[in-house]
Amino acid sequence: MTSFSDPASLRVPIIPAAILKRHKVHEQFDNRFRSCARLLQSLWRQRHNLPIGAYMPKSGRKRTIGSLLSTAAGAEGRNFLTPAIAEIARFEIAYQERNALIDQSRLFCNLLSSMPLAFNAFGPLRQDRDLAARVLRAIIPGIDLKEVRDVLFEHSPGRQDDTLTGDRSAFDVAFVYEASNGQIGFIGMEVKYSETGTEPAPPELNPRYADLARGSGLYREPDHAALRVNPLQQLFREHLLAQAAVMRGDYAQGYFVLVAPRLNHLVQNSAALYVSFLNAPIPGQVPFVNVHLEQLVEAYGWAGELDHATALHERYLDWGKVHEVVQAAIRAKGPTWPKPTPKAANDNPAKPKAA
Repeated sequence: MTSFSDPASLRVPIIPAAILKRHKVHEQFDNRFRSCARLLQSLWRQRHNLPIGAYMPKSGRKRTIGSLLSTAAGAEGRNFLTPAIAEIARFEIAYQERNALIDQSRLFCNLLSSMPLAFNAFGPLRQDRDLAARVLRAIIPGIDLKEVRDVLFEHSPGRQDDTLTGDRSAFDVAFVYEASNGQIGFIGMEVKYSETGTEPAPPELNPRYADLARGSGLYREPDHAALRVNPLQQLFREHLLAQAAVMRGDYAQGYFVLVAPRLNHLVQNSAALYVSFLNAPIPGQVPFVNVHLEQLVEAYGWAGELDHATALHERYLDWGKVHEVVQAAIRAKGPTWPKPTPKAANDNPAKPKAA
């Protein structure tokens, strides 16, 4: 018999439509992982007794979605794991960089969005730089990091600056740090949760990317078309933004880091494909590091922040809650086949006579 003792470590399930409709998370275009992530957010919202939010499409009528918070709950900061993290998000809105793109509705009311995840995952590191140093050392192998100087959200070293990438590309989270030799380094991070890598992309990249791709030495085939379209174009743009900042002399060293759940197979496949285009990094080049969200949670635990590690896991990675709902629904159906009717005694075939 097949064992279901620990399916969460292997894959997420294909959730029956009836379950999704019951929790108001039945979305036609969700893939397997996104469907499970949406249900997990709805279950988290229900456990915390938070009111459901509504979506008004451009065409059609208003409908409630289990992975949304009401406007009132969003305004209270309930999309964040702690009041302190909610306060950090509000400060970022008030003091955002020029030309930053921060969708406040997604940030405060969309439980599924990677925007609040970025704050929930890294907000405590803004509050405690020693903790930030411990966590970053745990998730970035071999980094020479003495102390963290700054933690930034929705940050670019220079939007629309032609000496960088000349557009509005930015990092979800960024860290400025000091190495043991006193040099200043930079870590730019892209955070994904349920995204697929097929989100809206620029219609065409400006010529500056071609110059940077060739001059950086990062790529085996710097002019390859696959780097400039989904699902790789965002990794390509942000990696070159970090590289351009190092080449310009802003920082002595740098890293470009992707953070995403291990079971988001589309993002993980994109990361593996992106790596196949990269040369092995040499001094002066910015390495690409793929960090599973699970590794970040473990790093918090290792650094002594067990409460935050638990809260992150329960909010974003506790697939056991999804499996419980699915398995309960399957078992609730039960056997429905009729029991066989016993045959009458005279229906039994005659016993063979003795010879």
